[in-house]
Amino acid sequence: MTPVSARVSGAPASTVVGARRGLVTLCVTVTTGYGVLFYAFPVLAPSIAADTGWSLAVVTALFSASQVVAGLTGIPVGRWVQARGPRPAMTAAAVIAVPAVAAIALAPNPWVFAAAWLVAGAAMAGLFYPPAFAALTHWYGEAKVRALTALTLVAGLASTVFAPLTAFLEGAWGWRGTYLVLALVLSAVVVPLHAFALPRHWAPSGTGQPGESRRGARAVVRSRAFWALAASLTLGSFTVHAVVVNLVPLLQERGFGTTEAAWALGVGGIGQVLGRLAYAPLERRTGPVTRTLAVLGACAVTTLLLALLPGPLGLVLTVAVLAGTARGILTLLHATAVSDRWGTTHYATLNAVMHTPLMLAVALAPWAGAALAGPLGGYTAVFVALGALAALGAVVAPATRTEGTRVQEPSRA
Repeated sequence: MTPVSARVSGAPASTVVGARRGLVTLCVTVTTGYGVLFYAFPVLAPSIAADTGWSLAVVTALFSASQVVAGLTGIPVGRWVQARGPRPAMTAAAVIAVPAVAAIALAPNPWVFAAAWLVAGAAMAGLFYPPAFAALTHWYGEAKVRALTALTLVAGLASTVFAPLTAFLEGAWGWRGTYLVLALVLSAVVVPLHAFALPRHWAPSGTGQPGESRRGARAVVRSRAFWALAASLTLGSFTVHAVVVNLVPLLQERGFGTTEAAWALGVGGIGQVLGRLAYAPLERRTGPVTRTLAVLGACAVTTLLLALLPGPLGLVLTVAVLAGTARGILTLLHATAVSDRWGTTHYATLNAVMHTPLMLAVALAPWAGAALAGPLGGYTAVFVALGALAALGAVVAPATRTEGTRVQEPSRA
């Protein structure tokens, strides 16, 4: 296997052996993690509510609470990855996820169900994109965009694989049996791959005086540019996730049938794949600030077009593809925004801090439509508001410029 150079600003000076094996491993484990811990739930939620008598609103709220825990837990997980690499953190997360999912399956009451989801949320922080992004950025250096694109393309199929699989298992064994099978999948696939297939080598960033690395990370976190970036991407993330969840009711409000609305949602997934393929040439031709502004501007424009176009269906489907494309590019923008501005020395820590408000936005986005449709007078007004939020993110983007604030990379012996 040819070692992949990790020589990039702030990256280890030595080459990383096993990076390609690590990429393949993460493609499998991140896809499985999202499939089991995220995409299985929308399929099973109605059955859970019907079988237990717990309201669907309560069941969904507990799942959303797990996303909040994932966001908050991401900061210590990021620090752990920064210091020790992804292997111990991601293995521990997988080990924790197995009994958590089993407890979800066996929960006799909503209190146990809630506790199990909160533990699962902590596991998500070590199984979802942020630690995987940190690992690939560290291993691949200047070639990171290709590796990140490969990961997001494969993991983007998590819903395609696990939604029908979950439906099949639920039909055969019910929702409890399905979650037990999915716990076994985590145990048989993710735990051993994280424990034995991820590269062992990890050169901790920074070699200066004790505490130098922490001070460098704090300097970035205290900067205006960092919080402008977090705010800009959080607004964009909230918008695109709310659009996905609320697109069907928007189109039904317009008079389209369920099948037509489902097609609009589905072609958005095609656009997402196209967006991820388009990111590498976009990254080569634009700077970080211009790229952020353009992507969030595209999210705003496509959301407003969905709000304002009454039809015909073909035009709506075209806009849905464009909205999906913007959403796909935004995922990779999340992965590269920190390293584009501050290098990779503190990437795992800074990316984890930045992803905390992003995860909170993802957790709250599903409620946006239902919560705002009534007060605003319908889903058209909701989508106008969402488009305005993404536009505000684009307005904030120029404040993410870092000239004069970039942290000095530590010297290496």
